[in-house]
Amino acid sequence: MAIPVIDFSKLDGPERAETMAAIAAGFEHVGFFQLVNTGIPDELLERVKKVCSDCYKLRDEAFRDSNPAVKALADRVDKESEGGLPARKIEGMDWEDVFTLQDDLPWPSNPPAFKETMMEYRKELKKLAEKMLGVMEELLGLEEGHIRKAFTNDGEFEPFYGTKVSHYPPCPRPDLVDGLRAHTDAGGLILLFQDDRFGGLQAQLPDGSWVDVQPLENAIVINTGDQIEVLSNGRYKSAWHRILATRDSNRRSIASFYNPARLATIAPAIPAAAGDDDYPSFVFGDYMEVYIKQKFQAKEPRFAAMATTPTK
Repeated sequence: MAIPVIDFSKLDGPERAETMAAIAAGFEHVGFFQLVNTGIPDELLERVKKVCSDCYKLRDEAFRDSNPAVKALADRVDKESEGGLPARKIEGMDWEDVFTLQDDLPWPSNPPAFKETMMEYRKELKKLAEKMLGVMEELLGLEEGHIRKAFTNDGEFEPFYGTKVSHYPPCPRPDLVDGLRAHTDAGGLILLFQDDRFGGLQAQLPDGSWVDVQPLENAIVINTGDQIEVLSNGRYKSAWHRILATRDSNRRSIASFYNPARLATIAPAIPAAAGDDDYPSFVFGDYMEVYIKQKFQAKEPRFAAMATTPTK
């Protein structure tokens, strides 16, 4: 099974109904889909690829020197080569070089074009995120602007908007370490500009099997986080996903997160399906305190913990 690919431009034409149905199916059945023809200029996306690649080249040596997975892998391979037992897979570490961009935090000053390019890109992605939230509201039968109101406590705060820039360098033993361990995302809507040459991202289907999120030039991958699962009362579930380490590729991944403000109260906005219990209501910051400790564990205990946490 391939992850659905949806032409976003068709929302404004005679095929709008079919496109809305495809987006609904992507949210409900997989939790991942890819958008093409998003309106983001290809020229901008090409510049993003270049500045992120150039930035990683400046960080590669530091990754090799400081990432704990690099040393752990070298130690295990050395012991294996000395005639010991086959090396066991490394737990609790990821083969990932990563940093986060936020408007109020320092940005890399090199390469020189990085900040200007990424600020322009983030502005375009934020517009796309807000369009997608509007689509989601329509699909869920919510009034226009409901999700933004929920994420901001009815305008009291700004939603959190951050961008995670990752590279997954070539790994000599991808059988012994994950690029990024399986998890669901904590927040709201995630928009990913992934590498269009090298694969590695996989999403878990409802039957437990894993499917590749296939590289596709200049597409934007969409997935939903735990807060959308709560807001939709389980209709749009956050999907488990992971990134495989690979031997020969240097994979780029740029994920932008449109999340609730930390002090926003998140609650179900529609009734639960027949026979299902409602999801709890809680303050997003309280959820994040639990998520940080349990990111790579089952999500159901996180929701259960929120059921016993009073909202402020």
